Amino acid sequence: MSRKHSTVSDDLEDRDPNNLGSHLQVSWSDVIGEPKSIRSPECAWRFSHHCFQISRNACYIFLSVLCAPLTACCLGCSFACLAFEHIWCLIPYLRIWKISCAATRIFVTSCTQAIIAPIADVLFNWEDPLNIESRLTEEEKLIRDACKTYCEEKLQPRIINANRNEVFDHEIMKELGQLGALGCTIKGYGCAGTTNVAYGLIAKEIEKVDSAYRSALSVQSSLFMGAIDMFGSEQQKQKYLPSLAKGEVMGCFGLTEPNHGSDPGSMETRAKYNASSKTYILNGSKTWITNSPFADHLLVWAKCEDGKVRGFILDRKDVKKGLETPIIKGKFSLRASTTGMILMDNVEVPEENLLSTVEGLKGPFSCLNNARYGIAWGALGAAEACLSLARSYVLDRKQFKKPLAANQLVQKKLADMNTEIAIALQACLQVGRLKDKNLHTPEMISMIKRNSAGKSLEIARVARDMLGGNGIHEEYHIIRHLMNLETVNTYEGTHDIHALILGKAITGIPAFS
Repeated sequence: MSRKHSTVSDDLEDRDPNNLGSHLQVSWSDVIGEPKSIRSPECAWRFSHHCFQISRNACYIFLSVLCAPLTACCLGCSFACLAFEHIWCLIPYLRIWKISCAATRIFVTSCTQAIIAPIADVLFNWEDPLNIESRLTEEEKLIRDACKTYCEEKLQPRIINANRNEVFDHEIMKELGQLGALGCTIKGYGCAGTTNVAYGLIAKEIEKVDSAYRSALSVQSSLFMGAIDMFGSEQQKQKYLPSLAKGEVMGCFGLTEPNHGSDPGSMETRAKYNASSKTYILNGSKTWITNSPFADHLLVWAKCEDGKVRGFILDRKDVKKGLETPIIKGKFSLRASTTGMILMDNVEVPEENLLSTVEGLKGPFSCLNNARYGIAWGALGAAEACLSLARSYVLDRKQFKKPLAANQLVQKKLADMNTEIAIALQACLQVGRLKDKNLHTPEMISMIKRNSAGKSLEIARVARDMLGGNGIHEEYHIIRHLMNLETVNTYEGTHDIHALILGKAITGIPAFS
């Protein structure tokens, strides 16, 4: 056989079937021979055989690339496009494939850049380490930003004087009402009807300034308004909620007693029904009650004659005698919050002021769960403030001719603080989303309240230490947060009580009755 008739078949046999590059070396004349023989059966067979091998090897390449990561896949596709472009460019009658392959290559390259470029632009943000921002709705971001602006412009300038003199400016409640922050998760009755996550964000921003201001928010929103929303009659909701939402009036929540804190089931306050006057007569005392000295409405929990705990709304202007609400002075913590007692001596309460849809400890505990949820977010706001203040200080303060921030121990402390806050915020966000879907449990709230308050207290202690002697001065704020968090770690269920709640859930065995 002449060389002209043996070249293609011999070359096809000799070349590596798995090497696409070897097949690309076959020229058009090798495949079809002289133009006069293009229609011969032998030429058709050679051309078909060659195309089959190219297609088979292209499939091998495609399958191998398909199993590679995304970037390798994109690069492989680009290579395949270049290869096919080169092959088909040799065929004058199929130049349309050159345009198609070029377009495909451009498309794949663009897709690769679109995928990789955003990833390359993502940078670590120490103020939001785990990117909670990406998990918030636009409405939640707007609410958070509005509250942040208010806190920086209105609350922060007040706090040093308020803490120093143990005063609470009543105008703050009206300002919070105008902001839509009071009872914000309640739907209707003049309330904003936001998500629970939005409420958490509000609590966090307010407590960045001071825990006392967040306490005022929590008592009004979760404890008083929340109780009426959950257990009040329609008449009670219409009567109380609109003015409370505006901050025109204030409420308080009376559960803790001088002899009964973590054991509310043993409360001594009693309510006796008087059928002739259709009133309840209340006797007893409550202590450590936020806002009680000036509250317009007081929600008091008392045991009725049947031994069941019930809730009663006392309207200060309607109580003729027997009610006193003295201020508790001399606090070293939450000094910008007004705390007092509720002393009742035969106080008459109309029967229509009874929360008639709930009895037992379910009532106060449901309210406390809502407040504890807000505390979990709020405590982390105080922790964030401590971290930010400590970071600024160690960057500015120089010792031994270098910033304190250049020391390994200082950087480790900052890293630990940042990590604890970031993880705790993710937990709060998750519980908030579950709460919005009514899929939360009391144990979840105990977990995040206990964790947030405990970790925030530790962070405040470390931050105070990082400032050295300056850490105890009011100008630097951290000592105030530290003192406040000592109380936050205790109220609404102590750190240990929440551990026992979780312990019971884990083991099924109650450690307290």
